[in-house]
Amino acid sequence: MMGALRRGAGGLLAALAFLALASEARADDAAAAAPDPALTSGVLKVAVYNEFFPYSEAKEGGIDVDLAQALAQRLGLKLSLLPFDAGEQLNDDLRNMVWKGHYLGYGPADVMLHVPNDPVLARQNDKVVLFGAYQVESVALAINAERITDNPGLEAFAKEKLAVDGGSFAAQVVLAADNGRYRENVLIRHNIHEALAELHSGAAAGIMGTRAELQAGGAAKPPYRLVDLSVPGVPLRSWAVGLAVKSERQELKARLDAAIKALQADGTLAAIFERHGVRNVQP
Repeated sequence: MMGALRRGAGGLLAALAFLALASEARADDAAAAAPDPALTSGVLKVAVYNEFFPYSEAKEGGIDVDLAQALAQRLGLKLSLLPFDAGEQLNDDLRNMVWKGHYLGYGPADVMLHVPNDPVLARQNDKVVLFGAYQVESVALAINAERITDNPGLEAFAKEKLAVDGGSFAAQVVLAADNGRYRENVLIRHNIHEALAELHSGAAAGIMGTRAELQAGGAAKPPYRLVDLSVPGVPLRSWAVGLAVKSERQELKARLDAAIKALQADGTLAAIFERHGVRNVQP
């Protein structure tokens, strides 16, 4: 008798579990079938970094601001920019601006721009999908070619001054290079604008930053020029940047992926970069 009761209870529990799973599956199917919220609202919310020359700045705008507008137009939507300050880690930015939202109630956006399309980053953030790479970035060195003629590499800065943004990867590279040989001649500044000012005033004979920063800041035109940079013992690499959306928003991802490809194909993307003095390097 007790065995029969236990078997009956077990069957009931199994049935309830099956019904619960079936209900969840129906909910998932309904969510997948429903149009993406951005497409139904008529507004595309795009997250861009604050104070991120030449991509996005509060007053000046930038490459990513123009790209956000172009993407919204391609999708037939109005643009709503969500500028935000970078967190301590990129994982924080993805959490706050893509899949969860900030605890203060800001965000999330529908899509975030300028996210490295990096497989390690993707594995660390399974709640987002990275796609649509639209630019290849790299650390670069620019010199005043009228002052540095014999040796245009870092060795020149054993005597000459080199300007950097103190919070950048470029600063880490040059301060670590050759066991700190150039530290005494590195002018560490608060941001890339201050570092560029040192170059243009003549206080520095060179500057390090991203290639986009230097091109947009006039450090790639005479009397300045970009030179190939090799730092023994310090890994310098290029990286592709693209878009990120919440992993479940596959319809929006597909629409944005098609839009970025169209902007690349018809020359709109290259024109946006050129407008800001930067050469678009597509992956």
